[in-house]
Amino acid sequence: MALPAAAQSSKTPKYSNEFLNLGVGARALGMGKVQVSLATDATAGYWNPAGLVNQTHKYDGVLMHSELFSGIVKNDYAAFSMPLDEKSAIGASLLRLGVDNIADTRALVNEYGYVDYSKIEYFSVADYALLLSYSRKLGIEGLSVGGNGKFIYRNIGKFAQGYGFGVDAGVQYNCKGWNLGLMARDITTTFNAWTINGDEYVKGVLNSDQANLKDEVPKNSTEITLPRFVLGVGRRFELPKQFSALVAADFEATTDGQRGTPISTKGVSINPSAGVEIGYRNLVFLRGGAGNYQQISSVVDLSKQWKGQYSLGAGVAVSGLRVDLALSRLAVEKLGSTSQTNSLIVSLGYGFK
Repeated sequence: MALPAAAQSSKTPKYSNEFLNLGVGARALGMGKVQVSLATDATAGYWNPAGLVNQTHKYDGVLMHSELFSGIVKNDYAAFSMPLDEKSAIGASLLRLGVDNIADTRALVNEYGYVDYSKIEYFSVADYALLLSYSRKLGIEGLSVGGNGKFIYRNIGKFAQGYGFGVDAGVQYNCKGWNLGLMARDITTTFNAWTINGDEYVKGVLNSDQANLKDEVPKNSTEITLPRFVLGVGRRFELPKQFSALVAADFEATTDGQRGTPISTKGVSINPSAGVEIGYRNLVFLRGGAGNYQQISSVVDLSKQWKGQYSLGAGVAVSGLRVDLALSRLAVEKLGSTSQTNSLIVSLGYGFK
C-alpha cells in the first residue's frame, strides 16, 4: 500500500493523526465526547486547555484505559494539572494507542521449504502524544484562554517511524449557568515527518522479478494534519430533590475535505453531537450522548441512511475520587451490520488540595 505513495513527498489525508480524535475520559465518552465547554479537570488539557484554570481542586489527575476490537487495540491515557497562581494553570497529558505482539512471519519458511518457528519475530504498532498545556484567566469574569504544545511519535515496528509537532488553542466562558467553549485543534497545522526503513519493508516480500520496486519505496514523507474547530455550549439546571441536569452540544468543523456529515461542503464539514448528565447530590451520575452522524450507503440497494454513534455512562464522585464508566462504539457501523461490539472505557480521577 505504501508503494503508490512514493511519488508524493507531502500528503494531506483526511484522517491524519486520527488516534488523537478518539477522546479521553469515561465521563466525556459517555456523553458523546461533548466536553469543549464543560471540561474543568485534568482532561481539559485534551478537550480544551482553557478549562484547566477552572478546576475545583489544587491538583488533579486522571487515568484511563480502554480496549478496542476485542482487546486487540489498547488505548491508554494519563493527565495531571495544577495551578501556577490564582490566574493561571498548567497540565500535561500522555496518550498511547497501540497493537502489540504482531507476528512477523516472513522468515517462517526457510530456503529449503521447512517451517522454522524460531524465525518468527514480534513487533508493535503504536501512536504516542504528549500535550503540554497552559491556561490563564482574562480580565472578564468567567473568561479564560489556553493552549497546547503537542508532540507526536508514531512507530510501525522496524518499518517506519514518524515525529510530529502541533499547537492547539482554546477559550471558555462561564456565566450564570451557561458554559461556552471554542477549541481549535492543529491551528498551525500539525506536521508528521516519517522515516521509512525500505530495506526492512521489502525483506521477504519482493522476489527477484520485483527487485526494481525496492527503489520505489519512499525513504521519507511528510504528513499534514489540517485545523479542526469545535464550538461547544452547555447549560446546568438544578432539579428538585437535589438532582441536577447538565445538557451540552458540540459542533465540530473539519477543514480537510468533504465528509458525509449533516453539513458538508468542499471546504468545511460540520458534525454535531449532544450529551446529557443527570446527577444526584453531585455524587452519582448517569450520562448519555450521540454524535458522529454519517450518511451510510447500503451495499445491497445503494440506499442511504443517516447513522450515529451512541454512548452511555455512569460515575461516582466521593471525597475527590472520581470513578467513571462508559459504553461506546468506536465508529458508525455499516447498514445491516451488527458485528461491531461496544467498547468499555474505565477512567479514574482524583483531585486533592
